[in-house]
Order: sequence, then structure tokens, then C-alpha cells
Amino acid sequence: MSIASLDCQFLRDAYQSGSASPTTVIAAVYDRIAARGEDAVWISLVPREQALAMAAALEKHGPAGLPLYGIPFAIKDNIDLAGLPTTAACAEYAYSPAVSAKAVERLIAAGAIPIGKTNLDQFATGLVGVRSPYGVAVNPFNKDYVPGGSSSGSAVAVSAGLVSFALGTDTAGSGRVPAGFNNIVGLKPSIGLLPASGVVPACRSLDCISVFALTVADAMAVLEAARGPDAADAYSRSAPLGYRASQAALPAQFRFAVPKPLEFFGDAEAARVFAIAIERLQAMGGEMVEVDYAPFAEAQAMLYSPPGAAERTTALSDFLAAQPDTIHPVTRGILESGQKADAVALYRMQQRLRALKQQTDPLWQQVDVMLVPTSGTIYRVADILAEPLKLNANLGYYTNFVNYFDLAALAVPNAMRKDGLPSGITLIAPAFHEPVLAAFGAAFHAATGLPLGAGKTPQPARVADTALAYPRAAVAVFGAHMSGQPLNPDLLALDGRLLGPCHTAPRYRLYRIGEGRTARPGLVQVSGNGVAVSGEIWDLPLAGFGSFVAGIPAPLGIGTVMLNDGSSVKGFLCEAAAVASAEDISSYGDWRAYRAVSA
Repeated sequence: MSIASLDCQFLRDAYQSGSASPTTVIAAVYDRIAARGEDAVWISLVPREQALAMAAALEKHGPAGLPLYGIPFAIKDNIDLAGLPTTAACAEYAYSPAVSAKAVERLIAAGAIPIGKTNLDQFATGLVGVRSPYGVAVNPFNKDYVPGGSSSGSAVAVSAGLVSFALGTDTAGSGRVPAGFNNIVGLKPSIGLLPASGVVPACRSLDCISVFALTVADAMAVLEAARGPDAADAYSRSAPLGYRASQAALPAQFRFAVPKPLEFFGDAEAARVFAIAIERLQAMGGEMVEVDYAPFAEAQAMLYSPPGAAERTTALSDFLAAQPDTIHPVTRGILESGQKADAVALYRMQQRLRALKQQTDPLWQQVDVMLVPTSGTIYRVADILAEPLKLNANLGYYTNFVNYFDLAALAVPNAMRKDGLPSGITLIAPAFHEPVLAAFGAAFHAATGLPLGAGKTPQPARVADTALAYPRAAVAVFGAHMSGQPLNPDLLALDGRLLGPCHTAPRYRLYRIGEGRTARPGLVQVSGNGVAVSGEIWDLPLAGFGSFVAGIPAPLGIGTVMLNDGSSVKGFLCEAAAVASAEDISSYGDWRAYRAVSA
């Protein structure tokens, strides 16, 4: 059968309607891979019959309890998949893992079907995708240009419609730069949120498993299925309480940082399309704040200094000593440079990075996200081969500091250049702010109107929650806390932000409680004869939410309020016993409307 799109929502709908099944989708995936021929995307494939057998087993089980039921995915070949060798793009280094990486195990347990291992810059060292003995994965927009690296094959596999999502790794931008060059989403999660056991290390303290997908919602679904600590990974960590990797709503007003000065390496077209991104965020309600990029630039420049390269050298020192001639010449040069760093130089770099991070941390109290070009330009393969180090460094100008400063980042498509190449932007926020990034990224991606990947399929309809996800919480208010009302300053003092108006489902009654200046509305859920009541949804930082709830006087409290669009949100409710003799003001449908008449 013909599969119009491999985005997860399309496949879920197709499975539910019966127009497709996991076996038909997997068969179509292998047909597409065969039709593309030698495109240097894959290093090894799961045998077709084995993948079809996994799909058939899923069909017998059914989709219940499997959030990624029948979703095909690819795995960068520095991440273990039992049954296939792990090469890290070096055949002499290859080994056969007995078990899959923990993240891969979790995805398979969630119903996803692995298709194969993808090409990469050898040992995940590079942002270009050309440092591999297995060839250069073909950029689906123009074969003369680099696909981005090091996760080149994973990004191309998603963009070209060969899989729904792919795992990459990100040590300094390898999960973002290829996304920008392939018109897809690239999620670089907080360090340790996805366990990195079963991953060939590059810089172990910085390494992250990354996610390439066609939509932000798909990337977040993968993150939710695979996240969580792992005793085998010394760098893994638990998300804070209340964290859930889900797409959420965009605040009505927000602030975003933009570097000053901006650097595009003489690429006027890159500058033009980034200006479009700034205007788009402003149109979405954002206020731009220019920030001095000097400390971020200083940090990013350290990555390939001798002390910066030393951690890569540590990971591969034995192999470098035993078989140096099997390593790509550029990669070998980087590894050998790390041998020149002594402990004094390394500690000096670490201390300087710590100082730079402390210098930049206050930014996150002033803005919601930082907006940067995913890369300041793009290069032809021939140009990279002629000048591999300098041009690679240029591609990391907006990426390297993210890992050093323990930040989360989300790369999303922005616009098509006049030369037909895609250009992306990256949104950055502190660790564990992936849900916030998803809110901004999904809205931004939808506003571009771009098709999915290198195809012509339009983006699926975006479904967003009414609440802004961790680290903020939403609350529905129906009385004196609404805009312009006497207690609204209490919300503003807690850094509350208006998300927008709301209407309850028609299952509530509204009552006046108290008299005079102490009068306030009481919202009560009823079993029949209910009405839809108007209010507002505000969001608060979780700490502010806690202090706000603690100050609510009886008989009011916070419960779950059902809204007229079928969603739910935490909001003010009243104890039913308190309204037994209270005035029913439901006919007004709104506390402000009632007060306008009764004042």
C-alpha cells in the first residue's frame, strides 16, 4: 500500500482505521529503502523478515499499552542494537552487543520497530557528515551539500521518509545541525534524561542521545517513552517531580533572547531567513531581548582545543594507540590533539566554563527561551573536504555551548532558502525544560507552513494541552483573580502569565459566596442542568503555584475542571455544602458579568 506519511499521528490514525497495519508499513519502509539504492544512509539493516516478524507480533498483541505501536525507527551506529554490529563508522572498531542500549530497549518495549543502523561522522566527531568510510549520506535537498553530522544518516532517514523517527547523539550539536539541513525536528534533551548506556562515548560528560522526528509531538513521544534513570549510566538522572514530556500551550506573552552580534559567516541568505524567524516569534507574542553572545561564543570555542578534545581522546585512547591508521585522518588529528593537554590545562578550562555558565545563568530568569540559528550557514561537501576543521567549527558556533552549560535544545524547521535548501532555528532553555521548548517549537513549526521533511506532506493538525507543562503549571480562575479584578495582582506577583480565556464544559453551576467585599464565586460540578462558565487560564511557576494554592481560603480549593474542548485543567472549585443557601448566578455565565449588574 502507499503510505502518505510516516509521522506518528498519521500511522496511529491509519492503524486505528484499519487502512494500514504494522506489517504493511514495515514492508513499505523496506521497499522505500531498496528504491533509494546506495544513498550511504545505512551501515546495516535489520533483516526484512525479522522486522516483519516483530510487526506481526505487535499485531497479535494490539496497540493497548504501546504508545509507539508499529512506529519504525532508525538508530545511529554508535548506539547498540542487539543483533547488529556497532561500528561507530569504523569497521575495525566494530563489536557485536549482546543487549541493546537501554533507550533502545525502552522504545522497542513501547512498540517501536527498529529498521537499522545509520551512518555518521566516525566516532561521532564532526558536524558535517562526510567523515565516514561508508560514504556521505545524500542530502535529500541537494546532493552537493553536506547532510550535517555527526548524526547524518539518522537525519536523512527521517527527512527522506524512510522511518518515523531516529536516534542520534549530541555532544556538541550533532542532534541539531543535521535537523536544520534536512527540514526536520531535532531534540537535544537534558544530559542524562535519556540514558546513554550502550552508546560509544565521544565526550562522556556531554553526550546525549538525541531524537530526530518529523514533528515536535513525535519527538516528545519518543522522549517520554525512553526517558528515565539507568543504573548502568553514571550520568543518567531522574527528571524532577511533576515532569512529563508532553507538548503544551504557548503563553500569550513571552520573552526570547537573540544573540548580539549575530554571525552568518558571510551568508546573506542565512541572515535573511533568520530575520523571518525573529519576526515569526514576535508575531506569536514574543518580546525580543538581545543578549551579549561573547560568553557563549567563548565556551563553544573550547570544544576542539586540546583540553576540550581530551575527553574524546580518553574514550578512544586504547584504540588510537593500537590502530591509528584505521581512523579517519581528520578524526585522528582531533584525538591526537587531546593527548597534548595536561591536567592543569584541563582544570583551567573546566573552571573557566564554570565561570561562564554562572555568568550566563541569570539570562534564564529574564527570558523563556533563547533563539539561535541552528547553524549560521551551510557548506558544499567539496568545501568541507578542502577545509574540514575551520568550516566544521563554523557549523558549531551556535551549538557547542549548549552541552557545556547543561541546557536543553530543540531544533525546528524555519524557512526555505532561495537556493532550495532548508534552514532551521534552535530554541534553548535550561535543563528539564523540554516541555517548554516543545510548546514554543510546535507553535513555531506550525506557523512556518512547511511540509514534513523532504517530502510534500503537510504538517498534521497540532493538538496542544491547555496547560503550560513543567516547570510551570496552569490554573483556571473564575472570579477575583481574573484580569482587571482585585486579586489579579496576586497572580502577577508570582510571575503568573495569562494563557487566555476559557469556558468550562456545561456541567457546572456558579454561586455567589459571602457578602459585600468578601463576595466571591463558587464553581460546583453538578450531575445535571449545568452551564458553561467563562474564566481565564493562567500559568505559574511550580513554586508559585504551591504558595498560591496554600493561600486559598475554604470553602474554595483547587480541583480538576473540565473544559468545553474536552481538555482539563486545575482550577478553582467550591465545596458543594457551602452553596446550599447561596445565590445561584449561573445564568450570567461569568463572574464579571454578574458583578457588572450587581455592583
